[in-house]
Amino acid sequence: MCLILVSFNDHSRYHLIFAANRDEFYERPTASAHFWEDRPNILGGRDLKHGGTWLGVTKQGRIAALTNYRNPSNRKFDAPSRGRLVSDFLMELDDPADYGQRLMRTKNNYNDFNLLFGKRDQIFFVSSQSSDVQSLPQGTHGLSNHLLDTPWPKVKTGIKALRHLVSGSDDISHESIFRILTDTRRPDDKFLPDTGIGLEWERILAPIFITSPVYGTRSSTVVTIDFENNVSFLERSYVNQDPGVFTEKQFEFRLDDT
Repeated sequence: MCLILVSFNDHSRYHLIFAANRDEFYERPTASAHFWEDRPNILGGRDLKHGGTWLGVTKQGRIAALTNYRNPSNRKFDAPSRGRLVSDFLMELDDPADYGQRLMRTKNNYNDFNLLFGKRDQIFFVSSQSSDVQSLPQGTHGLSNHLLDTPWPKVKTGIKALRHLVSGSDDISHESIFRILTDTRRPDDKFLPDTGIGLEWERILAPIFITSPVYGTRSSTVVTIDFENNVSFLERSYVNQDPGVFTEKQFEFRLDDT
């Protein structure tokens, strides 16, 4: 994941709106969203290289999503897959805050990461760069490859657009959220961060929807949980780097713990 937008207890209909883009090398093998055969209560895509995932939700209402924290100087070549942080949380039954505290003790085992996780009424944020577990405040937030709500251009643009939707209507369409996630505009160089990867890659990675010959936005996911505990999960997987050409999977269910 390279961009996650979250509206948390900020809308008249929804406890939670997750809108996320997964950016990855095109050659990396991936399974699109499904209920996992070995864990049938978990819904999400799956990294076929290491078995983890970038975003998932369970029938009991646990949800988690991951981004990498961009820090090329601190790369660990023997670290476990960060995608396991999402799948491990989804497999657990313990309180989310307890999971966060345990993760703080083992975070240095992994390459740098950001993790949003919790349940519909309580979301937490943990980063390899943070010293504690942060409870997500009510409102609309954005996360890319730095800390939560870091004002990178794509984060600022995404937060503004989702906040506009949330404040403007009691009935938000998934299509309107996908339009935010497929914004290909590239900001001016003067607004780009310097994360140690060089200007050309900063340019490539700056839009909300990324395209390049080898790396880009491979899928977008929108998850909503309403106040009646109904979950809607839509994933679009893109064909030939084109935000207008995609395959789609949609899942609707009611949480088991109600």
